Amino acid sequence: MPQALSENRLGKSVFLHKDIPDGWWEDHVALSRGKFSPILFLARSSLASFTWTEVQRLFQPVGVDCWYHELALKYGMRDGLTCPVGGRWAVAFWSRRVLCNMLTQPCRIMIFAAANFAALRLEQLAGPDVCRISSRTRLTNRELAVLRLVSAGGQTRDIAQALGLGEETIRSHLKKAETKLGVRNRTHAACEALRQALIP
Repeated sequence: MPQALSENRLGKSVFLHKDIPDGWWEDHVALSRGKFSPILFLARSSLASFTWTEVQRLFQPVGVDCWYHELALKYGMRDGLTCPVGGRWAVAFWSRRVLCNMLTQPCRIMIFAAANFAALRLEQLAGPDVCRISSRTRLTNRELAVLRLVSAGGQTRDIAQALGLGEETIRSHLKKAETKLGVRNRTHAACEALRQALIP
């Protein structure tokens, strides 16, 4: 599944296997609006595939942030494996059993390969995503470098030193990046850049 869930449309950017329980997608769309999805976050920002149980352990969500896990359980989806593919797709496999202890590394590699083949077919069905390419935020190399260091916890002074620039120049790059990304502060800018896969 690509970018924001609000942009996801069946038959265009989302394709569901016939084995998906009836009603799950509709509930998922309704519950996901404006909410953080750790599974999709990791699929967009990582090269590794994670089971849903592993994501649950990594993020340890509480309260309203457990929506995705509770919804999956409601429909009999005990666990799953989400594989990021090509920066555009996230191919998810679901199971009625916990997978994290069953899936060996060689097995995950095979499933990941299958996800890549599935994504080739998805590309044929959906065609090139021109909107995604043209609407992508354009940050300069320097702005990206600054955001990369911010995402690693760097302070203005440290970033200036690392890049051989003045602190005021770093603040200027940050302000420009914040404006382009439409965010409130440097932390939000770094998070948004990660979410959009602008920085690793």
